[in-house]
Amino acid sequence: MSELAARASTWWAIFKINFHEKLVYRGDFMLGTLMRFLPIVTQVFLWYAVFGSIRAHMSGDGDQAKIAGYTYDNIVAYYLLSTISRAFSSMPGLASGIALQIREGEIKKYLIQPLDLISFMFLNRLAHKLTYYIVAAAPFALVFWLCRDFFSGWPPPHILAAFFASLLMSFALGFFLEATIGMIGFWFLEVSSLLFVYMLFNFFLSGHMFPLDMLDNVSGPWGMIVRGLPLMYLAYFPAAVFLGKIQGTELVIGLVVQLAWVIFFYVTCRLSLYYGVKRYSGYGG
Repeated sequence: MSELAARASTWWAIFKINFHEKLVYRGDFMLGTLMRFLPIVTQVFLWYAVFGSIRAHMSGDGDQAKIAGYTYDNIVAYYLLSTISRAFSSMPGLASGIALQIREGEIKKYLIQPLDLISFMFLNRLAHKLTYYIVAAAPFALVFWLCRDFFSGWPPPHILAAFFASLLMSFALGFFLEATIGMIGFWFLEVSSLLFVYMLFNFFLSGHMFPLDMLDNVSGPWGMIVRGLPLMYLAYFPAAVFLGKIQGTELVIGLVVQLAWVIFFYVTCRLSLYYGVKRYSGYGG
């Protein structure tokens, strides 16, 4: 019990140090939050033109024009919510940082200490996200208050609980997925090309560009393939849950699958570190 308490005290000290260190960047976090929403302005105008064209050819109530079940307000709300999901799941510099430390030998300073590398990095990112959301709460609240008319209101409590659960799991999934990619550096010293390909697929297949259920109307197996990948849980899934696009049994299954992906990449990340360290050789001081 005393050993467990000592270990918990160590992790708490690491978390507090990282938390205070990240607070130095509070101005950067606040400005970066507002910059996150700028690309949405372009998408809002683009979809406004698309729905305007549809309304021009509709008779009756043009405000109810829909594309794949989405009204214009739904689309704007989706992009705003996917920005929150991405803020949880994105891990800038994690994979490239791990690969760089492996390539330059800096990772050995972690390996020779009685410290679990993955837990240390996880606490570092947790402190980063916590600091970010404390500082960025005001800019987020301002943007969502200005855009409140695009939302039909708060979802029921159980949907809201599912939304927050999916956000937390998207954070864990994003961390372990990118940490696993970074661990590939134990086998290939240069992983920048692999990271570029991953970021490219992530941008399109996570739902950052458009709601993924729009692919259901496209002929072929594309919708089914994209739904079988873990990337949809990084942006699309939490946003779709909040908007009520995923409900009932489908919602429960989605949360279970998201949790399964988190466990899968946690195990993969652990195995990658275990076998990577076995083949790693560090020289010099």
